[in-house]
Amino acid sequence: MENLWNDKRYFSLNYFLREKFGSKVFKIALDAGFSCPNRDGTISSGGCLFCSERGSGDFAGNRKFSITRQFEDIKIMMSKKWKSGKYIAYFQAYTNTYASVDVLREKYQEAVSQDGVVALAIATRPDCLDNDVLDLIEEYSHKVYTWVELGLQTSSDESAKIINRGYKLHKFEETLVELNKRNIDVVVHTIFGLPGESAQDMLKTIDYVSHKDIKGIKLHLLHLMENTPMVELYKQKKLEFLNQDEYVDIICKTITMLPPNMVIHRLTGDAPRELLIGPMWSLKKWEVLNDIDNKMKELDLYQGKNFIG
Repeated sequence: MENLWNDKRYFSLNYFLREKFGSKVFKIALDAGFSCPNRDGTISSGGCLFCSERGSGDFAGNRKFSITRQFEDIKIMMSKKWKSGKYIAYFQAYTNTYASVDVLREKYQEAVSQDGVVALAIATRPDCLDNDVLDLIEEYSHKVYTWVELGLQTSSDESAKIINRGYKLHKFEETLVELNKRNIDVVVHTIFGLPGESAQDMLKTIDYVSHKDIKGIKLHLLHLMENTPMVELYKQKKLEFLNQDEYVDIICKTITMLPPNMVIHRLTGDAPRELLIGPMWSLKKWEVLNDIDNKMKELDLYQGKNFIG
């Protein structure tokens, strides 16, 4: 294998950002105080079954504080480990296009105005991107590097119904077309270990994503957390956790199926220890990542090896 990505056998976000900006780039996760139509009754009041009380922003800033205050607090914390770098303003918690254009503009502008910010990342739903919001994001894409993260999780509408995703695959496809029209990079979230899904089902989602005009992907392990609707499925024995070997095997296969130019933003996720019900092995994040690296080397696997365009 050619050494395309330094010491990794895949196109990591760290590699991409260093190539693009010439230095280490840190993500500052923000909570802008938004809600979600899948929580407030517009679509549903339950939300996606796996989503935490903080709207999957458990490590984001405190929504009680301004964007500026959140940014500074996290920046100071990071500076204890890394002395210098550039920053991504990452709107992570809940649905970050679920507000009026005026409110969104105010929040985005405050974020990109912080010292050292070179990029804007916006996590949202495909059904919360009307033309006015898309035009606003396009406007910001001309000011700083901008990407939009879409929570797909699975390409199966049947699985999406089980997890109460709240939209069907055709909506994702329509929104993807609109974002691509505006040359806005798209990053897609997928989750492995959803209730009822086999390894074949998970890889079917990866095959789907790998053949779409998508810039990046986040690969998540399903975490079951306290106070989420999915706890009930677990109690009913309708949810089984992947073990570490199974997860590593699926991830390695996934990497080979992705096109070489798709940026891999993450290979597993995080969950607060105090909220995590399982799988508990996921807390050993670096061990999991090392297992992935070792298996890729052992089997001479690399991103794109099994991609068929």
